Amino acid sequence: MSNNINDPRRPDRIQRYVAPTAVVNASGERKDVPGEDLTPDYMNVLGMIFSMCALMLRIKWCSWVAVFCSCVSFANTKYTDDTKQIMSSFMLSISAVVMSYLQNPSPMPLPFSS
Repeated sequence: MSNNINDPRRPDRIQRYVAPTAVVNASGERKDVPGEDLTPDYMNVLGMIFSMCALMLRIKWCSWVAVFCSCVSFANTKYTDDTKQIMSSFMLSISAVVMSYLQNPSPMPLPFSS
Protein backbone atom coordinates (compact mmCIF):
# COMPACT_ATOMS: atom_id res chain seq x y z
CA MET A 1 0.00 0.00 0.00
CA SER A 2 0.97 3.58 -0.54
CA ASN A 3 1.92 5.88 2.31
CA ASN A 4 0.29 8.86 0.59
CA ILE A 5 -3.26 9.46 1.87
CA ASN A 6 -4.20 11.66 -1.12
CA ASP A 7 -3.57 8.85 -3.65
CA PRO A 8 -6.95 8.29 -5.41
CA ARG A 9 -6.04 4.87 -6.86
CA ARG A 10 -7.71 1.84 -5.34
CA PRO A 11 -5.89 -1.42 -6.11
CA ASP A 12 -8.86 -3.51 -4.99
CA ARG A 13 -11.00 -1.96 -7.79
CA ILE A 14 -8.69 -2.83 -10.70
CA GLN A 15 -10.32 -4.96 -13.38
CA ARG A 16 -8.43 -6.59 -16.22
CA TYR A 17 -9.56 -5.76 -19.77
CA VAL A 18 -11.07 -8.66 -21.69
CA ALA A 19 -11.70 -8.18 -25.41
CA PRO A 20 -15.42 -8.50 -26.14
CA THR A 21 -16.59 -11.40 -28.26
CA ALA A 22 -19.99 -9.86 -28.93
CA VAL A 23 -21.65 -6.47 -28.60
CA VAL A 24 -25.19 -5.98 -27.38
CA ASN A 25 -26.83 -3.00 -29.09
CA ALA A 26 -29.69 -0.85 -27.76
CA SER A 27 -32.42 -3.25 -28.92
CA GLY A 28 -30.82 -6.17 -27.11
CA GLU A 29 -29.51 -7.99 -30.19
CA ARG A 30 -26.06 -9.51 -30.08
CA LYS A 31 -23.68 -8.73 -32.92
CA ASP A 32 -20.34 -10.44 -33.38
CA VAL A 33 -17.29 -8.22 -33.26
CA PRO A 34 -14.76 -8.98 -35.96
CA GLY A 35 -11.69 -10.43 -34.32
CA GLU A 36 -9.11 -9.27 -36.81
CA ASP A 37 -8.54 -7.05 -39.79
CA LEU A 38 -8.67 -8.97 -43.07
CA THR A 39 -7.11 -6.22 -45.20
CA PRO A 40 -3.70 -7.96 -45.47
CA ASP A 41 -5.33 -11.18 -46.64
CA TYR A 42 -7.46 -9.42 -49.25
CA MET A 43 -4.49 -7.44 -50.53
CA ASN A 44 -2.40 -10.60 -50.67
CA VAL A 45 -5.01 -12.33 -52.85
CA LEU A 46 -5.41 -9.24 -55.03
CA GLY A 47 -1.65 -9.02 -55.46
CA MET A 48 -1.51 -12.63 -56.63
CA ILE A 49 -4.40 -12.13 -59.04
CA PHE A 50 -2.86 -9.01 -60.55
CA SER A 51 0.54 -10.73 -60.77
CA MET A 52 -0.93 -13.64 -62.69
CA CYS A 53 -2.81 -11.27 -65.00
CA ALA A 54 0.40 -9.35 -65.64
CA LEU A 55 2.35 -12.52 -66.38
CA MET A 56 -0.25 -14.16 -68.60
CA LEU A 57 -1.78 -11.17 -70.36
CA ARG A 58 1.39 -9.03 -70.48
CA ILE A 59 -0.29 -6.00 -68.93
CA LYS A 60 2.29 -3.78 -67.25
CA TRP A 61 -0.05 -1.79 -65.05
CA CYS A 62 -1.32 -5.05 -63.51
CA SER A 63 2.20 -5.82 -62.37
CA TRP A 64 2.53 -2.40 -60.71
CA VAL A 65 -0.85 -2.81 -58.99
CA ALA A 66 0.36 -6.22 -57.79
CA VAL A 67 3.47 -4.62 -56.28
CA PHE A 68 1.30 -2.02 -54.56
CA CYS A 69 -1.07 -4.69 -53.16
CA SER A 70 1.86 -6.76 -51.93
CA CYS A 71 3.41 -3.76 -50.18
CA VAL A 72 0.11 -2.93 -48.48
CA SER A 73 -0.30 -6.55 -47.43
CA PHE A 74 3.25 -6.67 -46.06
CA ALA A 75 2.82 -3.36 -44.21
CA ASN A 76 -0.45 -4.38 -42.53
CA THR A 77 0.47 -7.87 -41.36
CA LYS A 78 0.85 -8.74 -37.73
CA TYR A 79 4.02 -10.17 -36.28
CA THR A 80 2.40 -13.58 -35.75
CA ASP A 81 1.22 -13.99 -39.36
CA ASP A 82 2.84 -16.41 -41.77
CA THR A 83 5.60 -14.56 -43.61
CA LYS A 84 6.09 -17.24 -46.29
CA GLN A 85 2.77 -16.45 -47.93
CA ILE A 86 3.35 -12.72 -47.92
CA MET A 87 6.92 -12.95 -49.18
CA SER A 88 5.90 -15.35 -51.97
CA SER A 89 3.21 -12.90 -53.06
CA PHE A 90 5.73 -10.06 -52.94
CA MET A 91 8.28 -12.02 -54.99
CA LEU A 92 5.59 -13.00 -57.50
CA SER A 93 4.65 -9.36 -58.00
CA ILE A 94 8.28 -8.34 -58.42
CA SER A 95 8.79 -11.12 -60.95
CA ALA A 96 5.68 -9.93 -62.82
CA VAL A 97 7.22 -6.45 -63.14
CA VAL A 98 10.56 -7.86 -64.27
CA MET A 99 9.02 -10.26 -66.78
CA SER A 100 6.64 -7.68 -68.23
CA TYR A 101 9.54 -5.28 -68.87
CA LEU A 102 11.85 -8.01 -70.18
CA GLN A 103 9.26 -9.00 -72.77
CA ASN A 104 8.62 -5.42 -73.87
CA PRO A 105 11.10 -2.82 -72.58
CA SER A 106 9.21 0.17 -73.99
CA PRO A 107 7.66 2.52 -71.43
CA MET A 108 4.18 1.72 -70.24
CA PRO A 109 1.48 3.80 -71.95
CA LEU A 110 -1.11 5.24 -69.63
CA PRO A 111 -4.30 3.13 -69.57
CA PHE A 112 -6.60 6.09 -70.26
CA SER A 113 -4.55 7.66 -73.08
CA SER A 114 -5.29 6.76 -76.69
